[in-house]
Formats: sequence, structure tokens, C-alpha cells
Amino acid sequence: MAQPVTASRRVELVCPAGTPAALRAAVDAGADAVYAGFRDETNARNFPGLNFDRDEMAEGIAYAHAAGCRVLVTVNTYVAAGEPGPWHAAVDDSAALGADAVILADVSLLDYCTRTHPDLRRHLSVQASASNAEAILFYHREFGIKRVVLPRVLTVAEIAALNRCIPVETEVFAFGGMCPMAEGRCSLSSYVTGQSPNLNGVCSPANEVEYEERGDDLITRLGGLAINVFHRGEGAGYPTLCKGRFVAGDSASYLFEEPTSLNVMGILPDLLAAGVAALKIEGRQRGRAYVAEAVRSFRRALDACAAGEAPPAADLVRVTEGQRDTRGAYRKAWR
Repeated sequence: MAQPVTASRRVELVCPAGTPAALRAAVDAGADAVYAGFRDETNARNFPGLNFDRDEMAEGIAYAHAAGCRVLVTVNTYVAAGEPGPWHAAVDDSAALGADAVILADVSLLDYCTRTHPDLRRHLSVQASASNAEAILFYHREFGIKRVVLPRVLTVAEIAALNRCIPVETEVFAFGGMCPMAEGRCSLSSYVTGQSPNLNGVCSPANEVEYEERGDDLITRLGGLAINVFHRGEGAGYPTLCKGRFVAGDSASYLFEEPTSLNVMGILPDLLAAGVAALKIEGRQRGRAYVAEAVRSFRRALDACAAGEAPPAADLVRVTEGQRDTRGAYRKAWR
């Protein structure tokens, strides 16, 4: 059902806004949409110093709308049993403040939004882990979702095939930090810190993170446990269990994921031809300099593709995690 990208079909560039300053940086750099969350457990980046209070969200929406940019509010964690109040308030306030869409994962919250704010556009979060037509059609039929954010497990060919049989837009990740390809189902952080991204909105909270220099080595810890040892010259990543280096057998290696960033710039025309509606840049924990550089680079690339030109070269390695990048599952080398 999706159409190939042409100059008349603009693919939306969706960009991170972890703070009001990052929102302005994304808008000024050419974002078509920004995604942001409230300063509580209702969004999956519930870190100190990040996110928006209600007045800041109102100001951010006004700033974005003045530039023709949409604001998508992330209410994408799962509702605490018997305590739906904060999540309901986040949906209600998103509607009242004029958000262009809410990004949801929890079925009960999708139901609440559908019943109480039927005109508020609903996007299905990657936290819902919907990666096949049957799951996506369920959410479209029951809750009228307009867009699904696809988990980072599909090849370009699989995305193209999916777009041919679903009536909703697809949004895919284009740049930024990687997860262990289990969005919505990851509990690793909670084993060490007691907090998980899906329930508490936080993976590897900053107060549990430690860095120690020992000679030429940098040791990273989470919850008091050593996660990795980086030797001189190695790019160090943020300490998360999924990107830890552990001893198995007689050697230390990355068992789940390596500290590296997704970058689809080299296959951008293929993704657009697959019929995606939006490209998502990850990074609400990153600063405005990262946001501005990543958004500018992808803005130039998308504009070139829309004009029928090859995307210009862009060197984003210095803002990637571990100073390395990958195409991830889009090109599954293990198949």
C-alpha cells in the first residue's frame, strides 16, 4: 500500500528532543517532526535533566508549529498496575496542549486515548514490538493507529513487503544508539538496577553508572558491577548490560550488542523505495550539538533523494556511540 518516494511524497524526518534546547536545535536544523516526553515515568527516557514540564511542552509545541514542524509526544511506557493516573494525564495534556500525535505502546492506554480523544492521532511505539502484518492490523483495527514505529529487526526487503499489506504508515530508525533488538521486552537493566525502560522509563539510570580510570584502562560499572573495560584508543560506550563485554569460556566478548550506532545513510534510497513514511533519529539523551548535526545531515540527504539526486557524503562517526556505526538488521549478514 505504500508508495515509492517521489518529490511529491515527502518522507518525514522525525528527530529527538530530550530538552527544550534540543527541540529548538532540531527544528532549526530542518526536522519535520520532533518527539518529546513529559518529565515522569510515562516516557521511555525518564532520566534526570531530560524531558518537559507542561509549560515547556506548550512552548515547544508553539515553537515547532511556528516553523511548520510537528510534535509527537511519547507516552510509551507501560501503565503501572492499578495506577493509570500519570499516563492518562499525559495523554489528556498532550491533547490539550495541541500535540500532533501521541506515541503509545500499552493496550489499555491505546484504548483510553481512542475513547477519550478520538481525534488525537495515535502512533504505535516501537515498545509495542509490532513487526508483522497481523500485529499491526490488530492495532489499526482496534485503536485506529495511523503509524507504526518498526522494531529494528527487519531487512529493507521485509519492510517493503510489509508496506504492501498494511494500511498504516511505517516509521523506521535511521540513526543513533542501538537496542538489543527486543524493544518492549527488555528487562536486563532491572536485574542490576531494579528499573527497566518499559516500566520505569529508564535503562541504566545515571545514578547507577560509574567510570573508573585504572592505568591505561577505563572501567565502566552499572549498579556496582563491572560492565566493560576499554583499553587506550577504544571508543567507550555508555554502560548498559546489553552492550557489556563479558567472559564466556576463556575469552571476553560482546554477547548481545557492541557499543555502536545505527546509520542508514548508505542505504537511504533503498529504504525510501521500500515505502517508509518517516525516518527516526534516536538520541533524546544526547545534547543539542548532536541533534543539530544529525538532523542537518539527514535533512540534506532526504532533500537530495527527493530531488532525484544521490545523498551527499556525511561524516557522522564522531557523534556515534563508540565512534563506530552499523546498518544493523537492515542488512542481516547472518542470513
